[in-house]
Amino acid sequence: MFGIQTRDVADDFNPRRRTLWNTPNASMPTTTHTIRYNTPKKGLFNAHLMVKFEDLYGFMVEGNVDDVNVLNEVRERIREQGRVWWALEASKGANWYLQPKISSNGGDSVISVTSLKLSVLTNTITLRRLIRKGVPPVLRPKVWLSVSGAAKKRSTVPETYYDELIRATEGKTTPATRQIDHDLPRTFPCHPWLNNEEGQASLRRVLVGYSFRDSEVGYCQGLNYVAAFLLLVMKTEEDAFWMLAVLLENVLVSDCYTDNLSGCHVEQRVFKDLLAKKCPRIAAHLEAMGFDVSLVATEWFLCLFSKSLPSETTLRVWDVLFNEGAKVLFHVALAIIKMREDDLLRIQHIGDVIDILQTTTHHLYDPDELLTFAFDKVGSMTSNTITKERKRQETVVMAELDQRIRRLSSLKMDG
Repeated sequence: MFGIQTRDVADDFNPRRRTLWNTPNASMPTTTHTIRYNTPKKGLFNAHLMVKFEDLYGFMVEGNVDDVNVLNEVRERIREQGRVWWALEASKGANWYLQPKISSNGGDSVISVTSLKLSVLTNTITLRRLIRKGVPPVLRPKVWLSVSGAAKKRSTVPETYYDELIRATEGKTTPATRQIDHDLPRTFPCHPWLNNEEGQASLRRVLVGYSFRDSEVGYCQGLNYVAAFLLLVMKTEEDAFWMLAVLLENVLVSDCYTDNLSGCHVEQRVFKDLLAKKCPRIAAHLEAMGFDVSLVATEWFLCLFSKSLPSETTLRVWDVLFNEGAKVLFHVALAIIKMREDDLLRIQHIGDVIDILQTTTHHLYDPDELLTFAFDKVGSMTSNTITKERKRQETVVMAELDQRIRRLSSLKMDG
């Protein structure tokens, strides 16, 4: 497994039981938040009224009045959805969604349809519909651990696994730890907890711990943003660690974060193919402009939209990702582009494409708008279809990588 050092962990450090940070009050802007505006003339709507406030996960949000109105509506829908979950817990039991179910991710939790009890099938359908409408923030840790398979993965090792792993990594330096140390200060530097010593130390332990668990992956830029979000949601290091483990080992395609990023290259090729099928006019227009969609989509896929979308929208995407698998990333990426189809078809400059897509993602404060587009307007995509396309593209990608390695080797020999 890994070597165990004899030095004890400090008495005040127990990541299994320690709550890392408290979720801020979920209220919308009040007089205590910073509001910057010019006094509007009487009877005129001031479209430039800007409001700053801290969102549910501690990120500072700045938007105009329209953005605030959307966020108020989203917050009310979160409360309404919470009441639905509580009602189901009252009628079905507190842990009704922990029962065996049909899994979209595959693996040990898949149950054949012929062996399904009606209650299990009903719970699976109910859960899928509920999760697409959003998991209440207070329930996210428990629901994610269950539907993703992270709780089951953790149950296969001793309870002391994470603590011992962290002890074993203390004081050790590897290429991965050096890159992690370089990236820590750049990981959401405006977030109050992630930008302090405690937050960065916690994030470092999770990332370094996983780099020792899976030396083939080690560490790849992008994982710092993913792990940071997991810490903010899961509240404890160990839960965040196991969510990262199940994400990389079960939910996402393999080799996405290895040294050659072969899995990521495969996903980008699959995405381009899906874009041509689902949005042929946009795909043809972007190709005619010489725009490679991977210029924006690579970050979407590596960071799982955490650097692009507002926090609650990102986590609504992750709600579905952990329950339905990596196909969700394609749905969301296609939706972002399809939502701006008319604007994208009008422009002629590559820089304008990037500006439109970045502006769109940064202001998608309404998760329901994005997810409705992703699942109702983009159209269906089965996991089997995507798997077949991945296998086809994997052959091409590996051949290209092999050719690149041979070319580099040849240049070194000539030098």
